[in-house]
Amino acid sequence: MINVIGKLSRRHKQGLALLFDAVVLPLALWTALGLRLGEWSLEIAWLWPAFAAALTCIPALAVQGFYRQVVRYMGGRGMWTVAKGVAIGAAMIAVVAYMVPLAGFPRSVPMMFWLIGVFGIVASRLVIRGWFQWRTAGLQPGEPVVVYGAGKRGVELVRSLLRQGDYRPVAFVDDDAALQHRVIDNLRVHSPRSLPRLLRETNARQVLVAVGGASNAAARRRILNFLEPFGVRIRLIPDIGDLMLDKGEGLPAVPDVEIRDLLGRSEVDPLPHLLRKSVEGRNVMVTGAGGSIGSELCRQIVRQGPGRLVLLDQSEYGLFEIQREVEQICGEEKLDVPIVSLLGSVTNRAFIHRSIEVHEIGTLYHAAAYKHVGIVENNVIQGLKNNAFGTLCTAEGALAAGVTDFILISTDKAVRTTSAMGASKRLAEMILQALQETAPDTCFSIVRFGNVLGSSGSVVPLFLEQIENGGPVTVTHPDVTRYFMTIQEAAQLVLQAASLGRGGDVFLLDMGQPIKIMDLAARMALIKGHRLKTEFEPDGDIDVQFIGLRPGEKLHEELLVGEDVTGTEHRRIMRAEEGFVPWPELRVALKTLEQACDSYDFEAIKAFTAGLIEGSDLESQLGGLVPKTPVLRLS
Repeated sequence: MINVIGKLSRRHKQGLALLFDAVVLPLALWTALGLRLGEWSLEIAWLWPAFAAALTCIPALAVQGFYRQVVRYMGGRGMWTVAKGVAIGAAMIAVVAYMVPLAGFPRSVPMMFWLIGVFGIVASRLVIRGWFQWRTAGLQPGEPVVVYGAGKRGVELVRSLLRQGDYRPVAFVDDDAALQHRVIDNLRVHSPRSLPRLLRETNARQVLVAVGGASNAAARRRILNFLEPFGVRIRLIPDIGDLMLDKGEGLPAVPDVEIRDLLGRSEVDPLPHLLRKSVEGRNVMVTGAGGSIGSELCRQIVRQGPGRLVLLDQSEYGLFEIQREVEQICGEEKLDVPIVSLLGSVTNRAFIHRSIEVHEIGTLYHAAAYKHVGIVENNVIQGLKNNAFGTLCTAEGALAAGVTDFILISTDKAVRTTSAMGASKRLAEMILQALQETAPDTCFSIVRFGNVLGSSGSVVPLFLEQIENGGPVTVTHPDVTRYFMTIQEAAQLVLQAASLGRGGDVFLLDMGQPIKIMDLAARMALIKGHRLKTEFEPDGDIDVQFIGLRPGEKLHEELLVGEDVTGTEHRRIMRAEEGFVPWPELRVALKTLEQACDSYDFEAIKAFTAGLIEGSDLESQLGGLVPKTPVLRLS
């Protein structure tokens, strides 16, 4: 029977539904009369106008689109449609009985008809829906999946998956003992202890986590830690409105577990007054606006009410993309913030000075930098010119134009660096520290943090791509560790650190504990339903290839040069006290370095930057900055 109905055309199914209601509605009126009059052998021929009026419910329902709904998915909206349609029929019965008139027709019958009619139509649909789900429960195609969470999110997810059809929910799992052993939408709710048995019996290879919101990171991590050993693919379900399953996107629109959930740390809510202090009402410039950090800064700055937001980048495509995105944010959130896009390099002195002056910049976030260690290692001169001299050029422009706050986005690779990129960023930090002594009106601040999840060139998207392709996963060294932070949290902390600056500050962001890259790769594989093949897991399905540390890379990164660090108003932002080279000496050394870069004297450049590795020891730094070499004569 179910197969026969399933093969009928849509129009034939609608015709059957209409015919069924044409029987139910007169029967509802007859039942109402029988209940009201207390007798069932009624002479009803004289009441034919009332029975004809009852059938007006059908066109009323049709106009509201009731017969276009799929019965097995009818929900609360469909029931409300039935209530309105039958109410129209009940009103027509009352009008006919009054106007004809029908002698002896009880006035309470229209209301009783409405109750019985609504019950008859709705109950018939619910019975059909339940019968269909029961008959098709074992026949539904699609990949079996287990849903972790039998609350509202989980129930809505199951219904969406049933509509979409490519995946077949086979069971709920929930921590709440009050829900366990219940049946919701024909699926039994099991205890998490039953998961191994469920996976064996159903052959499910995916678990969809539909519990907790964005604010419940601890609960998500606890569930992820529980699920990891089972070797299934784990997918974290956002708000059901974001799934887009009803739009033909299917489960691929549901994201896998976000890597932030593997960090083992919770994000701290920002302090609103610190977010706004250096931005609200000011003209704000972001250099490197098209980059990972720069673009996220722009997204957050525009929401804090700047007088104007100036985007500066040397990449036309990057600049176009962030301009389009920020303008879209302004349109959607009704923000009246003028957006200006400037295409150019921070090493162009005339361009950067004029841009800052013309747009009357009050706060400048300097995120423009070459950041890939391997690339800069092979392009030392360009790295120094962009990262160090670009910072100098931009800072001097800020000084000349009277910028109130200048914030440099730095990196943990600037601490006791072994790379050209780290040396260039440490030199940029020292430039601002030295310039602060000559800047009574401009507050220079430095914000130093580690790796950012999802940024361009990050190891995380590389691992994801390698795991999706079946490996091998390439790791530089089995013991290498790195600090990680989400890009959203990093940008928020940068904005707040800018409001804490007193001049020459080096702010460190609390990155939590360093994460072993090998462990991160293993956990990423597990949430994808795979295991890395290691000496401890010889039966793993994805190979690991150790490729060795690249030039300039370290096993472990640090955030602090010295030991003098104090807290601030924000518990995730610390202030470090670090030595620096006075501006008169540093200016001379920079001049000789610039000459060495222009003449491509790599030996002189190497000697110059060697002193930057010595950490916070001022004499060692200054000795490195003024090396004993003929090329770097200070006279």
